[in-house]
Amino acid sequence: MMTVNSSGLAVLLCILTMIGWGSWANTQKLAGREHWPFELFYWDYSIGVAIMGVIFCFTFGIIGSAGTSSVANLQSASASAIGRALGSGALFNLANILLVAAIDAAGMAVAFPVGIGLALVIGTAQSYIQQPKGNPTLLFLGVGCVLVAIIVSAAAHGRILKESVSRKTSGLLWAIAAGLLMGFFYPQLMRAISPAFNTQPIQPGTLTPYVALLFFGCGVLISSVPFNGWFMHSRGSHFSEYQAAPINRHIPGIIGGFIWMIAMSLNVIASGVAGPAISYALGQGATLVAALWGVFVWREFRNAPQQTNVLVVIMFIGYAAGLVLIGRAIY
Repeated sequence: MMTVNSSGLAVLLCILTMIGWGSWANTQKLAGREHWPFELFYWDYSIGVAIMGVIFCFTFGIIGSAGTSSVANLQSASASAIGRALGSGALFNLANILLVAAIDAAGMAVAFPVGIGLALVIGTAQSYIQQPKGNPTLLFLGVGCVLVAIIVSAAAHGRILKESVSRKTSGLLWAIAAGLLMGFFYPQLMRAISPAFNTQPIQPGTLTPYVALLFFGCGVLISSVPFNGWFMHSRGSHFSEYQAAPINRHIPGIIGGFIWMIAMSLNVIASGVAGPAISYALGQGATLVAALWGVFVWREFRNAPQQTNVLVVIMFIGYAAGLVLIGRAIY
């Protein structure tokens, strides 16, 4: 299988993760939100995630001389490791759908900092406890800077998003649930993967990153049946609408799933050098990329009060400082 053994390359892969995780949602805009609601788009996204998991498993997972190939690993993997990878996909999927519900109910200003902030802190801390790799001082200082940036981003969005108190309350509860679940999906996946997979033979019964990602993608797709089915029911959508849509309506969602899963795969591969905590924390810098799209491409703040620009600048400074500190924690 293909592995990474350079710190510089690991950082580059984490940066690519940031770009992918921060950009995939643009494909929903390309699909047309007015005519193609998120819950229908999500079926295509889930399919894209699962397909890319298969592609990575049987390409990069079987070429190269390092480690164990995907085919051999599939024959020796334990049921518990497979279950963890499947469960991780289901956890992520439920968290992702709950976060969308939270944003719909309470707006970005309430839901996003609570959900992503909780996920960042829990996921980084849990991953570091499992595999304490890197400089903890720089790592958690960096996480703190990113959290400040997320909060400032929320304040900036709060100047243009106005929601009722009751909707904000329900949205806050969804966001808390989403953040708790999203904070645990990455450590759960890492429990299925053999430690030091890039330098040592995998431990008996554990998975290579590529096989783990294969089952992670399966977990996302399978769990979409109950989770997204519930989401569709709550929003009044019907599967007949999905089936009747032309093929060009489905393509953006599948591409969105491809982008997200490619980013996820690069992040997991980089964790062999960077450590899961640093790899995950750097990947969550995707909020910076999403902010760049929102400010400079989609012009989300064009109608905001002029003073909002100060908050936007502080937000970018916080993201930049946090990501530099997290990146330096590897060395």
